[in-house]
Amino acid sequence: MVQRFDVGARMSEMAVHNGICWLAGQVAEDATQDIAGQTRQVLAAVDALLARAGTDKSKIVMCQIYLADLGDFAAMNLVWEAWVSAGNAPPRATVQAQLAKPAWKIEVVVTAAL
Repeated sequence: MVQRFDVGARMSEMAVHNGICWLAGQVAEDATQDIAGQTRQVLAAVDALLARAGTDKSKIVMCQIYLADLGDFAAMNLVWEAWVSAGNAPPRATVQAQLAKPAWKIEVVVTAAL
């Protein structure tokens, strides 16, 4: 059985099936903040969703990070490295992408084990 969370007309925020949790792309609610602030918001949203599924960041099996500007890579990584579970850094890809709203600086997609 697939369990979906916060189902909308277009997408769900999260789906859980067969011991795996997939998150939709997470973006900052307050897009007026700089990359560090937006990254902290996004990672807090990841934490909250994973907790709802009964898992946590130590069980992330893949992370995809989309940055509007690769010039923000170093600043984003400072926040990421302070957040990521020690000894459990997941495989990760970071690419530059045009995000759906110009004010968004980062979008993060996570897959985690339960």
